Amino acid sequence: MAPEQIIEELKGLVDEGKVRVDEDSLQTHGKDWTKIHEPKPLAIVFPKSTEQVQSVVKFANQHNIGLVPSGGRTGLSAGAVATNGEIVVSFDYMNQIIDFNASDRTVKCQAGVITEQLQDYADQQGLYYPVDFASAGSSQLGGNLSTNAGGIKVIRYGMSRDWVSGLTVVTGNGDIIELNKDLEKNNTGYDIRHLFIGAEGTLGFITEATMKLTRQPTNLTVLVLGLSDLNNTMDVLQAFQQQIDLTAYEFFSHQAMGHVLAHGDVQAPFEGEAPYYALLEFEATSDAVMDDAMALFEKCVEEGWVVDGVISQSETQAQNLWRLREGISESIAPHTPYKNDISVVVSKVPQFLQEIDEVVTEHYPDFEIIWFGHIGDGNLHLNILKPADLPKEAFFEKCLKVNKWVFEIVEKYNGSVSAEHGVGLTKKDYLSYTRSPIEIEYMKGIKRVFDPNNIMNPGKVIDL
Repeated sequence: MAPEQIIEELKGLVDEGKVRVDEDSLQTHGKDWTKIHEPKPLAIVFPKSTEQVQSVVKFANQHNIGLVPSGGRTGLSAGAVATNGEIVVSFDYMNQIIDFNASDRTVKCQAGVITEQLQDYADQQGLYYPVDFASAGSSQLGGNLSTNAGGIKVIRYGMSRDWVSGLTVVTGNGDIIELNKDLEKNNTGYDIRHLFIGAEGTLGFITEATMKLTRQPTNLTVLVLGLSDLNNTMDVLQAFQQQIDLTAYEFFSHQAMGHVLAHGDVQAPFEGEAPYYALLEFEATSDAVMDDAMALFEKCVEEGWVVDGVISQSETQAQNLWRLREGISESIAPHTPYKNDISVVVSKVPQFLQEIDEVVTEHYPDFEIIWFGHIGDGNLHLNILKPADLPKEAFFEKCLKVNKWVFEIVEKYNGSVSAEHGVGLTKKDYLSYTRSPIEIEYMKGIKRVFDPNNIMNPGKVIDL
């Protein structure tokens, strides 16, 4: 079928004006935040219901056309890039909060609901949706679930999958399935919803999700500490966790903070400098908790683990301290960073990071290395910044060599090549560093069951 005929038939499957082929739309919706692959979609389609998504999937099966899901397009593994004439299915217009159940403390949402929209809605109900990250203002729920996004609160609240009571999905066959029916306890065989969470749209598309909410935290307080040495991150974590339930434990290097400060609008937390910084968040529910926190801080200083620190005295100050961590990605973006999102078990983080840092620095002494991450759950973000005088193509080619060295170390430590950004295109060739050949074969088998014609986000995660 000719492209023009495909586009005309697509128009009959969704509302008027909800198929776009102009160059601006193709470029905007045909890619995510990755800058390696050029988008080349055939068309962008904007369904408004699960049934319309089903119609598009059945059409794609009939004509053997690939479909690529598009949410907030904040992904960093090229999971939402259409590079080969696929139809992009954007969930921008499936952005409604459908239902709220106060007794169950659940909220049913369409896949295009923005993360911050869900957080704000929960707040209006006197409740809390705890999954949070820097892209909360633009990332969409369907994308979060499709990559099982984690973010900054995992140490206390877990990953996205931990907050899903039920899903509505359209499989690669074009079937609509209601998964788990929002039940808290449902011990009746395979829990298929967890196959779709983290599958990056390769088995089917999530169209609705029922999300659990929890109580609002009380008096969130932030402590930023300057660390004497990277190993001290574990010393501080262990000391605090023995007495205080942390809601976040982040870290960043001095170089990372330097970019945030240079970006403007944020001040250094204290006068002194340190090679690494830890950001701790906890609920100061009473004076006793604050007294414990201050006593622990003093202990960390006495032990030589911490050189200086500051604790928030207001919500505004807490937000400003968080900006030291959450402003890193934005501040380094102009330098075309090459990103790796890797993880190991928490206890191995210091030696893991040091080994990678030594390898990268040895081979590319002129590259600036920026480290930050969710160290409380073992997730590190390695960012290599492009020198101003080096062309983008040459820089990415050099970084591909770095990947092999980095992932060999990941494999050595039994870690993951993608902690929370997914596999997409950029990590697909390195999946074997984390998954065994037998695991990958089973993954392919699952893919064939739900998407026998390989039309759902083809080429991402695994190849058939």
